[in-house]
Amino acid sequence: MPFRETLKGIVESVEGGLGAVIMGYDGIAIDEYIRNDETMDLHLMAVEYATIMKEVCRTVEVLKTGEMEEMTVNTGRSRVIVRIINDAFFLLLTLAPEGNYGKGRYLLRRDALALRDSLS
Repeated sequence: MPFRETLKGIVESVEGGLGAVIMGYDGIAIDEYIRNDETMDLHLMAVEYATIMKEVCRTVEVLKTGEMEEMTVNTGRSRVIVRIINDAFFLLLTLAPEGNYGKGRYLLRRDALALRDSLS
């Protein structure tokens, strides 16, 4: 299954889904799906989160608390869930504040495993 179809499936399957991106820690997107009616610059958001993810992963490594799995950032306009795919890539889902957070987490966890195999 092409990456874009996987991302579209995630966004369209969760209430409040705005967009999803597969991104490298270098800030380069592998693929993305953003709803046509979305006004936030989700690509730019993902690029900025790549920088944050590198720092968080380094901190987790220094603290020896186990492998980084997931991170969530909630703001007044969105919820961003980031799921680690492997050492080079992560999956980012942006939801509206009232979006179905639990289902979004589930879909990211489920699809990150399949994407891990495709990106290795």
